[in-house]
Amino acid sequence: MNNNLEQKIEAILFFKGEPISRKKLSEVLGVGQIEINEGIEKLKENLQNRGIVLVENDNDITLGTAPELSKLIENLQKEELNKELSKAALETLSIILYKNGVSRAEIDYIRGVNSSFTLRALSIRGLIEKTTDSKDNRRFIYNPSFELLSYMGVKSTAELPDWEEVNNSVNVAVKNMEAEKREGDGI
Repeated sequence: MNNNLEQKIEAILFFKGEPISRKKLSEVLGVGQIEINEGIEKLKENLQNRGIVLVENDNDITLGTAPELSKLIENLQKEELNKELSKAALETLSIILYKNGVSRAEIDYIRGVNSSFTLRALSIRGLIEKTTDSKDNRRFIYNPSFELLSYMGVKSTAELPDWEEVNNSVNVAVKNMEAEKREGDGI
């Protein structure tokens, strides 16, 4: 077995920040399912007695925090919830509000950076909700939560300031991303 396959799996899980299927890992790494399963088992063993664990749900896996550290993480979450939103969080939240249904890839394209951790922080605060994309069940769509809209005092995102103008700008950026992707795929 590829000696650093375990490291590659760990790096992918850390970078993604969300569950990934064993099949997708196999495709990304160009190895068979048996090697992936062996790499995952080795990673699981090496994470024992550490602060991070491998979390499995059917064929999806992700990294999570060790259950015995839940009180520590809970305290950090409370502290995080009481902090002001960062510039990155505000940018991401604005895109989600004005697009009202956007994928992480679209957010990353518009912002020009990976938004995984920012999306996680917004989700923990209950400001956004994540649902499976009806067009592609391998990805998620992020929407503003009802709590956020209620807190902002709006009944719908269309009541946001300059909604139509900003929504059009965000939609143009998403169309540009899709066009670039099609060109890259040779379509």
